[in-house]
Amino acid sequence: MRAAYYTATGNPDVIRVDEVPTPEPKPGEIRVRVAAASINPIDTYIRSGAVSMTLPRPVAITGTDFAGTVDAVGPGVSHFRVGDRVWGSNQGLLGRQGTCAEFVCVEEQWAYPTPPGVSDEQAAAMALVGITAHLGLFQRANLQAGETVFVNGGTGGVGSMVVQMARAVGATVIASVGSEEKAALARELGADHVVNYKADDLAARIRAAAPAGVHVWYETQPPSDLDRTIELMAPRGRVILMAGRAARPVLPNGPFYVKGLSLLGFAMFNMTADEQRACADDLNRWAAAGKLRVPIGRRFPLKETAAAHQLQEENTLRKAGTLTGKIVILPGF
Repeated sequence: MRAAYYTATGNPDVIRVDEVPTPEPKPGEIRVRVAAASINPIDTYIRSGAVSMTLPRPVAITGTDFAGTVDAVGPGVSHFRVGDRVWGSNQGLLGRQGTCAEFVCVEEQWAYPTPPGVSDEQAAAMALVGITAHLGLFQRANLQAGETVFVNGGTGGVGSMVVQMARAVGATVIASVGSEEKAALARELGADHVVNYKADDLAARIRAAAPAGVHVWYETQPPSDLDRTIELMAPRGRVILMAGRAARPVLPNGPFYVKGLSLLGFAMFNMTADEQRACADDLNRWAAAGKLRVPIGRRFPLKETAAAHQLQEENTLRKAGTLTGKIVILPGF
């Protein structure tokens, strides 16, 4: 099969696309013919060596998310059959092979049925970002109907999912964006209030939209100003942190505990299969009902996976602003 892989960490140009052995499913695994994969920042961090993880040898195939069709099952598989459409995430992590390939073998606990009417592109694109958004909102913050959510970066991969999921359960959503184009998209996704952080007074706009304070602050960027965040929170509010490995923000201790706030961090790949399956069940239900869609910014054929990594890095690390939505890899092209 053809796959996008690397043998040593480094810049995007370490990625090669060539023939590698087609994997055979082990006990408890399914083999998926990949119709779509997607690129996430974590893929670039692992490939560059910025995040140290055990890599498969002799080649490490990149890619976390996938969608496609089961074409073989290993001994003991009970939930899927050949021909089933499936999607999932958690590949390319912790020693598992990635998804930017014609086939990937996946433990069935990390795979979910693709609902009728949901395309493979959408299923792959929503995988990591959707599960991440859900974990933060519900498993960590226990978001309730009627509460107010602020999400920093409302049109990013995770942020766009936060907007739609919060709206799906009856929360009020405030989203920050960096351009008028992104403001229009955030409103289209369901944000009740949109703030252009480059043009508006962010704190003043949030106070106007949430005079009683924000109940859940979903921080998708490395936190830098917890003073402002805590000032804008409602009593017993929850702050979600899931980015910024090197960030060292100052915590204003007094205001934090007097308000009874919670600071909740998590990394998706540390959450259990059962915890993530609960997320996938809601994602499937909302996607099938048309309440969840993923903006797709660029599509690349498998042979251009290195260019996809380059584009992701330019926007994640260097804030180029040239990408709105997810990057999808299409192994069949």
